[in-house]
Amino acid sequence: MRADRLVSLVLLLRQRGRLTATELADELEVSTRTVLRDIEALSVAGVPVFAERGRHGGFALLPGFRTELTGLNHDEALALLVAGSRRGAQAFGLGSALASAMLKVVDALPESYRDTAADVAERLLIDPETDLLSRRLVAEEVPGTILAEVRRAVFAGNKLRIHYAAIGQAPTWRTVDPIGLVVVRDQGYLLATRSGADRTYRLSRLLAAEELTEPAQRPDRVDLDLAWQERSTRFRTGGDQIAVLVRVNPARREDLVGTALAVRIEEPDADGWLRMEVTFQDSRHAEWALWQLGTDAEAMAPRSLRGALRDRAAAIATRYEESYRDS
Repeated sequence: MRADRLVSLVLLLRQRGRLTATELADELEVSTRTVLRDIEALSVAGVPVFAERGRHGGFALLPGFRTELTGLNHDEALALLVAGSRRGAQAFGLGSALASAMLKVVDALPESYRDTAADVAERLLIDPETDLLSRRLVAEEVPGTILAEVRRAVFAGNKLRIHYAAIGQAPTWRTVDPIGLVVVRDQGYLLATRSGADRTYRLSRLLAAEELTEPAQRPDRVDLDLAWQERSTRFRTGGDQIAVLVRVNPARREDLVGTALAVRIEEPDADGWLRMEVTFQDSRHAEWALWQLGTDAEAMAPRSLRGALRDRAAAIATRYEESYRDS
C-alpha cells in the first residue's frame, strides 16, 4: 500500500506542480505526518523532490522528471479516460484504485496527447448521478472489507462464505462457489452456485464475507453476459408474477417499461394511447409502478389491481378533502 501511495504522490506533483503537505494529505487521504515521511523516503530513494518555504511554498519535483508511455494514439488515450469515468468500479469497491490508475495513465501519456485528451474527456459524461427529471441514481453502499473478500474469492477461484440477508428472511450463513460479479444500474451482484444450483446475490445484502481456502467448483471459463441473460430470464418468468393489461400515455411508455419485468403485448389504442400487457414481480410491485404514472396510465386488468388503485386514490382524496375543510 505504501508503494502505491508513493507513486501517487509523485504523480500528483508531476501533474499539479507545487503542493503543500496539507493538500497532499487530503488527496492521499492520510495525515500530514505520513506525507512528510513519504517525502523523506522519496528523497532517500533518489526522487528529485524538494521543499519551498514561505507563504506560497510546498513540495515540488525538479523539472523534467518523468517517464512516458509510447504507442497510444489520441483516441486510445481518450478511451482510457472515458472508461475511467464510469461508476462500475465503485460497485466493486475499486473506486480508489481506479482513480490511482487513471492518474498514472494521464501522467504517462505523451506530451502531445495529455492536455488535449484530458480536455476532451471533460466534455463527455457517462452515467450521471441524476436523470433529466432530477431523480438521483444512488449506488448502493457496500463495506470495502466485504467487497475485498468477495473479489479475492472470485479472482482466486476459491469458495466464499457469506452472511446474507434475503428479503423477508433472517440473515443466514451459506457457502457458495463464486462465478463472477455484475453491475446493473449501479447495483452490484455476485453470480455463484450453491450445491450445484445457480444463485444470484445482491452485494448490498451481504452482511459479511470470508474467502475460504477450498477451491470453488466452477468451470474454468465463463460467459458472464450469457449467464446474466439466462438468470434474468428465469427471474422474469418465475415467482408470484402478475400480468397486467394497461393503457398508457406514449410519453410515459419508457417509465412503465423501466419498472416492468417484461412486455408481452404492445399495440396502439384508438385514442392514441398504447395498450400493453406487461408483467410485474407481484401485485404490490404492479400497484406501486402504476401509481407512479398517475393519470398517464390506466390498469384495465386484473380487477383486483384496479380495486387496489381505486382504494389508494380514494384514501388520498379523503385525506386532502379533510385538510381542505379544516382550512
